[in-house]
Amino acid sequence: MDDADALTVAVAALRAGGVVVVPTDTVYGLAALPDMQRAVDRIYLAKDRPDHLHLPVLAGSLDQVRRLGVEFTAAATTLAARWWPGPLTLVFGFSEKATRPRWLAARDEVAVRIPQTDFLLTLLQATGVLMVTSANRHGETTPVSAPEAGRRLAPHVDLVIDAGTLDSSPSTLVNVHTGHPEIEREGAIPRHAVASALEHSP
Repeated sequence: MDDADALTVAVAALRAGGVVVVPTDTVYGLAALPDMQRAVDRIYLAKDRPDHLHLPVLAGSLDQVRRLGVEFTAAATTLAARWWPGPLTLVFGFSEKATRPRWLAARDEVAVRIPQTDFLLTLLQATGVLMVTSANRHGETTPVSAPEAGRRLAPHVDLVIDAGTLDSSPSTLVNVHTGHPEIEREGAIPRHAVASALEHSP
């Protein structure tokens, strides 16, 4: 299956309320449309993920991120300009002046990333933002191959997009909602690089 065929099939599966294993620029992810509650529930079931752990969001552009109603602090602006698209996840709070989607109404924060793969960016432009979390059972390592991810998460996956072996670190997670940016997970971007970018920001 070439990229065009894979894209068509993935868009159709997601719009039908499916759960799809997708390749990202870090690890394989488990994706669903955020306003398809049954699909989102199936991600939790597939991963055996605790209900209180909210799912992160992948976006295809800064415009899509801003439409989530998030508050772009100075730190968020600096880090996004440096590493988006890329392996950086930012945890945002919400702006009192913006309207957020209904599926974010109960949240205080949302973790968002713009990935750096043409396939996924094109998919996100077609579908809008997606709930995407690592394609593994909660607490386990993420498989480096799509077939293995699909097997571990069966029978809760409707489609697996295979892009070969992915042997990358997870994204680095930085909370920019708090008064001072906090690195909550060190991943593909080293802690010192994030600190340096913030130190030298205007």
